[in-house]
Amino acid sequence: MGINRINRINEEVKKEVSAIIRELKDPRIAEVTSVVGVDVTKDMKWCNIYVSVFGDETKQKETIEGLKRAAGFVRKEIGNRVGLRYTPEIIFNLDHSIEHGAHINELLVKIKKGGNADV
Repeated sequence: MGINRINRINEEVKKEVSAIIRELKDPRIAEVTSVVGVDVTKDMKWCNIYVSVFGDETKQKETIEGLKRAAGFVRKEIGNRVGLRYTPEIIFNLDHSIEHGAHINELLVKIKKGGNADV
């Protein structure tokens, strides 16, 4: 399967999963949950979905647990909305890249102000 096709599928799945997550009514899922990446395997059997959750570690764990419980529903909705021959199994993963970027930004601001940037 071509790389361009996989990239298009990844983007389409990312768009649809973002919409599906907003529709979920599970109270464990944080309101500020963003899909930052999707990686569908070439054989279309698995789909790793990377999400970023705004909140403390407890809220992040609760959100991932809620998403894992809703994985079957999310898979079914992806199958209905995207129209793939095979709908991949969904695996949700927590992504810390936004938090990491915010931390680096804070350190840069401290350095710019002439302070000590303790990591």
